[in-house]
Amino acid sequence: MTGADIVVQVLADEGLDVLFGYSGGAILPVYDAVFRYNALHTRDDGNEPMPLIVPANEQGACFMAAGYARASGRVGVALVTSGPGATNAVTPVRDCMADSVPVVVVCGQVPTAAIGTDAFQEAPISTIMGACAKHVFLVTDPSTLEATLRTAFHIARSGRPGPVVVDIPKDVQNAPLTFEGSRELAVRGYRSRLHAVESATIDDAHCAAFFDRLARAKRPLIYAGGGVVAASASAVLREFAHAFGMPVVTTLMGIGGFDTTDPMALHMLGMHGTAYANYAMDDSDFVFALGARFDDRVVGVPARFAPSARTIAQIDIDPAEIGKVKAVDWHHVGTMNASLQRLLDYGKRIGFTPDLTDWHAHVAALKTTHAMDFCRDSDSIQPCAVIQAINRITDGRAIISTGVGQHQMWAAQYFDFREPRRWLTSGSMGTMGFGLPAAIGAQFARRDLTVIDIDGDASIRMNIGEMETVTTYGLPVKVVVLNNSGDGMVRQWQKLFFKGRFSASDKSLHKKDFVRAAQADGFEWAQRLDDPAAIEATIADFLAFDGPAFLEVVIDADAGVYPMVGPGATYAEMITGDWIASRTAPTSTTAEPTGMF
Repeated sequence: MTGADIVVQVLADEGLDVLFGYSGGAILPVYDAVFRYNALHTRDDGNEPMPLIVPANEQGACFMAAGYARASGRVGVALVTSGPGATNAVTPVRDCMADSVPVVVVCGQVPTAAIGTDAFQEAPISTIMGACAKHVFLVTDPSTLEATLRTAFHIARSGRPGPVVVDIPKDVQNAPLTFEGSRELAVRGYRSRLHAVESATIDDAHCAAFFDRLARAKRPLIYAGGGVVAASASAVLREFAHAFGMPVVTTLMGIGGFDTTDPMALHMLGMHGTAYANYAMDDSDFVFALGARFDDRVVGVPARFAPSARTIAQIDIDPAEIGKVKAVDWHHVGTMNASLQRLLDYGKRIGFTPDLTDWHAHVAALKTTHAMDFCRDSDSIQPCAVIQAINRITDGRAIISTGVGQHQMWAAQYFDFREPRRWLTSGSMGTMGFGLPAAIGAQFARRDLTVIDIDGDASIRMNIGEMETVTTYGLPVKVVVLNNSGDGMVRQWQKLFFKGRFSASDKSLHKKDFVRAAQADGFEWAQRLDDPAAIEATIADFLAFDGPAFLEVVIDADAGVYPMVGPGATYAEMITGDWIASRTAPTSTTAEPTGMF
């Protein structure tokens, strides 16, 4: 087989049922091999076993692979060419690294002899990607190609998941090779560290220490992050929380790891978390962090986070996360499922049944007193009303992807998520333009589910070329653009902290007609909603349409995201806005520039 044939065969062996990519000279041998493989292995129904989805650009391809991975839990794959094709993949690779998403990006590269000569469409991808990816391979020895590719998948999905980049020169793709079918690289250091983590157990003494601290707690709280979702640990988390009566808050990335409709759920905490989740964290005397990294959007000022906690316990698969931001009193480095199950079994064995009646009543009162709310009698459409209308129909069972900005936070606050992998968002990187291509990838991963992209007028512009990708492949993706004529989150910060100087954030003079643009890209159902009275009927029609559908919603340009914890502030000082009750008098906001956006 040629090197290109081996690339495709390994992809098939890994169980890939879809690929995403944009072609170019340095990756053409692999693209040709994909074509030949699909022609030779056409299914009985006439479909290709491994279709190659062509986006508008390489960033879109990689975000589609990421959306596929996030929605399925499997490794997503993108194939891109050298030079600008590969550099267009940098942002998605960094995005996947920051959010622990398993993807493999296969890049074409100029021939080995031309590397370093500034050849046409050459870029030092192994150097560029080295700072962004979990691992990067530059394959200069053709005999290692097969083993390198298999190892790339192993590294991407194992331990703390992440993106792996494989840079393959064109002469390596064309080289005649022998396919062996099983080889992997030794990578002894990685395998040794992985084995140590995967085989780590919590002995009885360490379990006893955990439950001794928990027994002294009166207000314990679980703080669940994206690691719960990545580890598929939702079931054991639910059992653990109910067995020991511990309410659960989640991070932005942890949404869906615990059913938001569960009575023990407090939804998201942090800068734009629910007021009751933040107050519960302030009141808790025992914080149990699961697959959460104490991100700055959650912790704010570390010394003032969880001020009442006498114990902070932490489980994570990455030893670098233990005590990185906030000192912990008990910790374990290991796989989430096994670790949490071990504590659950031990607690049941010793008959641990704490009486947390007062804490549960306190939490229930927080949820009632400080419930999420917004203006419900405005003449303008309130974005939260639109999201609630969608949620009433989807019942927390749709896949929701988002861009980045106010619409992202409204979606996180007002949608229900009953299961993991239904919430796809760029959490750490905050990459505008993520939502639409991620929704496309998710739809290929879960053809059985409704996939909705909740986007903003500014965010969707970043990758609006992928609108055509939706219709080209006949995907029933539903796209909602909440249009407030600008960069809403930037504008909110400028209003609060920069004396209302809206520098470069107002797009009210822009001429984009989103509905006509959607129609030009082939959307048969494309409408604009600007009447609050028409929300319910329009949303119902939109979601019922059999095929791609696009809805632009003209929302109140002054609608803000609340609660909001300002820079340098604590949860006790958060701004709850006009419609959510605060338990303390609001503090005056600074009009000075801030170091935290």
